[in-house]
Amino acid sequence: MTYADRAAQFRALHRAGHPLLLPNAWDHASAAALAHSGFAAIGTTSLGVASAAGKADATGDTREETLRLARGLARLPALITVDIEGGFAERPADVAKLAAELAAAGIVGVNIEDGRPDGTLTDTATQCELIRAIKETVPDLFVNARTDTYWLSAGEAGETERRAAAYQQVGADGLFVPALQDEKTIATLVTTFDLPLNILYAPGRLTYTHLADLGVRRVSTGSLLFRASLHAAVTTAQAVERGGALPEGLPSYADAEALSAGYDQGADQGFSGPGGPAT
Repeated sequence: MTYADRAAQFRALHRAGHPLLLPNAWDHASAAALAHSGFAAIGTTSLGVASAAGKADATGDTREETLRLARGLARLPALITVDIEGGFAERPADVAKLAAELAAAGIVGVNIEDGRPDGTLTDTATQCELIRAIKETVPDLFVNARTDTYWLSAGEAGETERRAAAYQQVGADGLFVPALQDEKTIATLVTTFDLPLNILYAPGRLTYTHLADLGVRRVSTGSLLFRASLHAAVTTAQAVERGGALPEGLPSYADAEALSAGYDQGADQGFSGPGGPAT
């Protein structure tokens, strides 16, 4: 299967009425478990990747960790999209180079955000240059343009729409607005733009079914699974100490080891990235 075929498969998963539920992994084991469970597509969480490396999230300091992880995840039987924060660089050419490296490994999508570590938003024109550079370098790569208009502030529908229009104009394939939970604004974005709208799942807020009814085409879990795993690790350790009941259905040692069998760094899945031979 060619890269274009895989990219088309990923794009097709963004459909109205039955949005792509995208679980976000933070290492090879978590992604392998999700793939083994049948999820057709898996994303990464920048918080999980950074925390696993002992680094802070959203500081642009995990380029190598992200690329290394992506190369391993691309060997899994699932379509992989990667969170690249703000691109891990300021120059469009450098961001495009990273996108090309990810695509060469078999990654079919990226998230790129306009929020800065200092809590401000990147200038729209500058962000558009980054998106344009990625699309010109790897046209088939699904660029999910994340705008932090709600994540970093109380949110402003007008600014969100202005940025969405600009990102769509330069070739973005999807629009991601984390922290947005207002039904009216979601419905407006769905009807105003051709870009599939991605919403971050928020526990206790809009359900997957409700988001589907609003026309959302992608629902991400973000750092939720990573944070849930931390909680599970601590509560399980406490249960051992206190003699309490352990969670049921825990995978065995052999089960966990088997998740990565056949997908190590030397595995050959017959894929060589854009421009490579079809298999």
